[in-house]
Amino acid sequence: MKKRLIITVAAVAAVGGGFYGYHLYSLHYPATDNAYITASVVHIAPQVSGRVAEVAVSNQHYVHAGDVLYKIDPSSFRLALDRARATLDQVRQDVSHDTATVVSAEAEVTRLEILLDNSTRRAQRARDLQTGNFVSAQASEDADAEQRANAAALAVARARLREARERLGAPGDQNQSVRVALAALGEAQWQLDNTTVNSSCDGTVTQLSLQPGDAVQQGLSNFVVVCDHNFWVEANFKETELERIRPGQPVTIDVDMYSNRTFRGKVESINAASGVAFSMLPPQNASGNWVKITQRVPVKIRVLDVEPEHPLRVGTSAHVRIDTTSDGH
Repeated sequence: MKKRLIITVAAVAAVGGGFYGYHLYSLHYPATDNAYITASVVHIAPQVSGRVAEVAVSNQHYVHAGDVLYKIDPSSFRLALDRARATLDQVRQDVSHDTATVVSAEAEVTRLEILLDNSTRRAQRARDLQTGNFVSAQASEDADAEQRANAAALAVARARLREARERLGAPGDQNQSVRVALAALGEAQWQLDNTTVNSSCDGTVTQLSLQPGDAVQQGLSNFVVVCDHNFWVEANFKETELERIRPGQPVTIDVDMYSNRTFRGKVESINAASGVAFSMLPPQNASGNWVKITQRVPVKIRVLDVEPEHPLRVGTSAHVRIDTTSDGH
């Protein structure tokens, strides 16, 4: 009887010790299988609207950054570019003509300034001579009339010069009309360049249904490229497990689709809110029959050793365990 009691006590102690040890282990190495693979997903949307001329990829096609994904018919964009070039040529021709008009008006003002200066001296000399009766009063009056006529002509020429300068504005390519035409040309060239849609990252094409002849709209996504250099796990830990978790702590990641491969990771960030805080219909706890439910908070875990032999799939399940004995960072 006594022996049986000892065995029972020992068994209970062993079980209790086991549970306590597991509890301590869980405190320092929190784990969850409420975790899913995600990645940088680029939604492929054209910068211009048009009709698809060529599709260079297919679903599950692997692409590199810069690879052509599809092309939009460039015909109308080439015509727009030609029109923009013709408009720029015409504007530059108009500016050149206005510049020549300004130069001519400046020359006329200079010529009349010289005439006025000469006629002013002659009129003064005639007045001096007329005072000494060396010339007639008529000659003095004629010299004064010539001076007044030259002054009036100079005033008209200066007004025409001001008008010509206002019409011209800034010279050369600094002219406002030229700058507007250059901007239109640049936009037309940009639109033509963007009839070819390229991948912005290395990754895999998915959700593609685009066909030649389809109409695409500027800014509307047609398919996605899952970038393969930026995978992470979104692990939803209980709020009671967050106390020891810090950014930078090492993580072991087991992905359900690979039974014999464990990935390395590290904690990148801890969400500032629980998973339901910003849902469309967040829970309301003001009713009298409230039941406390432990919330889960998303923890972002960067995958460190992505490799082509074991490609990760967005949305697949994972099991993660964080080593909180590390200080992180």
